[in-house]
Amino acid sequence: MAYQLQEINARILADAPGFLRECDETYHQRVVDASDKIMERMDASPIVLLSGPSGSGKTTTALKIEEELERRGINSHTVSLDNYFKTRDPATAPRTADGEYDLESPLCLDMDLLDETFTRLSRGEEVIIPHFEFSRQMRNDERGRPLKLEKNEVAIFEGIHALGPGIAGPHPEATRLYISARSNIMDAGNVKFKGTWMRLTRRAVRDYSFRGSDIAYTLSQWANVRRGEKLYISPYKNTAHVMVDSSLPYEVSVMKNYALPLLKAVPEENQRRSELLELMAAFDAFEPIDPDLVAKNSLLREFIGGGSYRYK
Repeated sequence: MAYQLQEINARILADAPGFLRECDETYHQRVVDASDKIMERMDASPIVLLSGPSGSGKTTTALKIEEELERRGINSHTVSLDNYFKTRDPATAPRTADGEYDLESPLCLDMDLLDETFTRLSRGEEVIIPHFEFSRQMRNDERGRPLKLEKNEVAIFEGIHALGPGIAGPHPEATRLYISARSNIMDAGNVKFKGTWMRLTRRAVRDYSFRGSDIAYTLSQWANVRRGEKLYISPYKNTAHVMVDSSLPYEVSVMKNYALPLLKAVPEENQRRSELLELMAAFDAFEPIDPDLVAKNSLLREFIGGGSYRYK
């Protein structure tokens, strides 16, 4: 679906708090629908595979599904696929065409261990969920944690490659979800703000606020991120049992408070300057929303902070 700029601005001016509540409720219904499908398929498998591109809100969506399932009496355990990264070996690590490490490749993950994990969990056996230390780029098995699924329990494995053939392929019985900010914002029949811009903005604001990366660095990585999405993520989205649109009609109006200062600070000689100017002009078309109006449990809090969820 697509949102309309004129309607967004009109709703903000008329009743911004009510508009935000309505958008959050719509997204919550998508979470409810995904939870319905998981429960419907629990007899087939206790494993849920949740995929989506960078900036799609996978982590918050997984936590919200966990909440919804637990409200229904289903215990849930969310596991990040990042913990299944292999310790990097320069001799065997996947590389891009220019010889750089291909950090977007699914071959960075220990698929044999994932296959074993899914199989044993489905049998009711205990497994050890590994722990990957990004600061040292290595897996520390001593910090792994045990997990065993009892009756009425599911494990949600979330990560960009969850639906890829190396992970989902050996386990077609698993329930598969695909999350992405899929909706553009239109103005007089033209795209005013792309769904991919929403994800880029989310990532840029989060990277700056919580990961110590300026927007110039995020932009420099974005082309490779998009390359990885087209190769390793998008081809498998249609295998999902449920596709969830994580876009929020109000988010551009909130994000302009954070993103515009970052965009304006990018040096003029940046090679993506033309796209930056286009993005800044797009933000200017939106009425602003005070970030304090954003609910503590909003998906957007994953990127701007101040939310009620804990992110590891």
